[in-house]
Amino acid sequence: MKRNVFIFGLILGTIITGHMVYMVNVICNNPDFESNDVIGYTAMVVVFSLTFFGIRNYRNQELYGVISLGRAFKTGALIAFVGSTMYVVVWLFYYYLLIPDFLDKYTLHVIHQATRNGATASELADKAKELEQFREMYKRPVFVVLISYAEVLPIGLVVAFVSSLILKRKPPTVPVVEAK
Repeated sequence: MKRNVFIFGLILGTIITGHMVYMVNVICNNPDFESNDVIGYTAMVVVFSLTFFGIRNYRNQELYGVISLGRAFKTGALIAFVGSTMYVVVWLFYYYLLIPDFLDKYTLHVIHQATRNGATASELADKAKELEQFREMYKRPVFVVLISYAEVLPIGLVVAFVSSLILKRKPPTVPVVEAK
């Protein structure tokens, strides 16, 4: 199981990390970019669907086509955790070493988007205050780790659970033949 978890987790982590780096660069280089959270989370669900294939591969290759709901979920959750951990580690290095001014650019991006969506002056002030509070919390690396996990791991766990429901399979029952 370990090999399967690491292979699928690292593939998942590589894709989701690549997507994160791409989106951060787009936001940093173009604050007028019209981001869409629905599209972003949909992309994450699609990427985390690799969890399904990881569970299926484990079931078919190592467990002879049989897996319980609990074991399937454990496998999927571990795959999601490996991918999410890769995401968090890459974000920490990327943020602290390459783009320490990301929050300035992100704040500009959010304010542009709110203005484009017709926010009033008081709504913009509230948004700016909220982003300043976020910036203060982001000064603590523990918060950065927690918020980074919170961005991706819940989605991975939901996909792992749904995949487990689909892939669970009981062993075939063998009919009992009575002797005469």
